[in-house]
Amino acid sequence: MLNRTFGCVRVAWNQTLAARRSRYATERKTTSYAATDRALTAMKRDPELAFLGEVSCVPLQQALRHQHAAFQAFFARRARYPRFKSRHGRQSATWTRSAFRMRGTELHLAKMTAPLKVIWTWPEVDLAALDPTSVTVVRDPAGRWFVTFHAEIPDPEPLPATGAGIGVDLGLKNFAVLSDGPPIPHPRHMDRYEQRLKRYQRRRARCQKNSANRRKAARKAARAHARVADARRDFLHQASTDLIRRHDIVAIEDLAVKNMVRNRKLARAISRTGWAEFRRQLEYKAQRYGRAIAVADRWYPSSKTCSACGFLLASLDLGTRHWTCPGCGARHDRDVNAARNILAAGLAAAARNGGDACGADVRHEGQPPVQTAVKQEPLRATAGIPAPRGGE
Repeated sequence: MLNRTFGCVRVAWNQTLAARRSRYATERKTTSYAATDRALTAMKRDPELAFLGEVSCVPLQQALRHQHAAFQAFFARRARYPRFKSRHGRQSATWTRSAFRMRGTELHLAKMTAPLKVIWTWPEVDLAALDPTSVTVVRDPAGRWFVTFHAEIPDPEPLPATGAGIGVDLGLKNFAVLSDGPPIPHPRHMDRYEQRLKRYQRRRARCQKNSANRRKAARKAARAHARVADARRDFLHQASTDLIRRHDIVAIEDLAVKNMVRNRKLARAISRTGWAEFRRQLEYKAQRYGRAIAVADRWYPSSKTCSACGFLLASLDLGTRHWTCPGCGARHDRDVNAARNILAAGLAAAARNGGDACGADVRHEGQPPVQTAVKQEPLRATAGIPAPRGGE
């Protein structure tokens, strides 16, 4: 029944999205949620789509609501254009409070004859007292099933102030070099599964299309990918949580990852690091626990600037890992020096924002979306950095 529900949700989403695109292409008009709801009723009356009535109508209506919210996010420039759903990707369906009930650890969904036995993974939270407003059932490409409960919970208390700040310089050799403390080594999760993943993909390529053996080989490859993704996500959560707990302000770079992956020699290594996800986790955790995130401008010469005296080199090759400042004679490690300069630029940006960097570069909920500090302020985070001297 769940697989059938996923298929019906996918059909309702794709049919509605195709109708939206066709109407805008021919009439230059947008489609409201009420219009899509009426179209869903018409689809159920179609003899070729009569199977839509065999499942609960709540997941179908929720799919239309999600699509409407996706278009609102696209027009607000907070997300990309909604895409069609594939049967080979992640499948999900959402039930609201009127279409499910909980009895202990058993989840009863509408139009299902047997309950689902849920393994609860939050021992400090009582499932019976949770009172969720909706529930989402997910099946990922690896064949794993997940149940997500949506509930209103109070905001956590802000963490106590530590009076410390940290600058973070992201890299490939080490995942992150800190301005004060040892670097965070790169876990390189993909390297442990790369040979196995290649073997599974070769087996899948040799199988006949639409065969059972091809589906089994694809499932094994998806499981290998899932192990890598889970390990990377766990590492990023641990690293970001540790930085947020120990520091009041975290200064990071504004990396253009989308542009950096165009480098054919470094694209694979950059894609495996998870820099964008790391920044996203830092931003929402800082907002949740009362911390501040300062983002240095991407053009800020953090590696070429002496963190002791402010001397700015005219050029610095990527292969040069250590250099001596011509101005004060200080010996610098390239990455540690960059992390210290990022922290200084973040503290300066926080001072210009009234002593709080959290208002500009932290992800905010609701409308209208808050712009980044680069767009809000005409000055970059490089103010006060001297120009190259002595022909250097």
